[in-house]
Amino acid sequence: MSWHRIALQNVTPTPWRNGFGITRELVVFPVREHWHWRLSVAELSQDGPFSRFDDVERWFAVLSGNGVRLAINGAPQTHTCASTPVVFDGAALVECQLVDGPTLDFNLMVRQGRGRMERVNGDVAQAVSSGSAVALWSGAAQAQATFEGQTIELPPQTLAWRHLDMGGRVHVSAPDGLWIEIAS
Repeated sequence: MSWHRIALQNVTPTPWRNGFGITRELVVFPVREHWHWRLSVAELSQDGPFSRFDDVERWFAVLSGNGVRLAINGAPQTHTCASTPVVFDGAALVECQLVDGPTLDFNLMVRQGRGRMERVNGDVAQAVSSGSAVALWSGAAQAQATFEGQTIELPPQTLAWRHLDMGGRVHVSAPDGLWIEIAS
């Protein structure tokens, strides 16, 4: 299977379930009604609660703006563009307070399987398991990923993803990216 690519600018925004923000769904797999995992970029322009997603592992990373203060089940933490992505239970009560203005944020939600998301700032070889789905978000700059001799070049604010039938190493180069792996 080859890489799929989607640019943020080509995705129509939709309102959150609770109305406190908008999101752009980059990938919903396998189908929107019964997804196993989902990748999206959200625009936060006001303080408020996150939508609740029972039985979902949820990952979150700030992409731009001054950051957010999240209270996850009452435990406060601050996240910026430099912070490690945070993982939490989708059923958790999450209150979000913006730090000096709106933010753009990346979300991974996994209903079946386990996810992993990390920041990429440079060149990295990622070991991946067979049967995994992998993705690279380019961020504010160009990025590239190579697997089995096939390289994909990504312009800024673009996602590339694919399923890997066999394990191996994906070589990633991104000055401002996110690496995502979903194990089945």
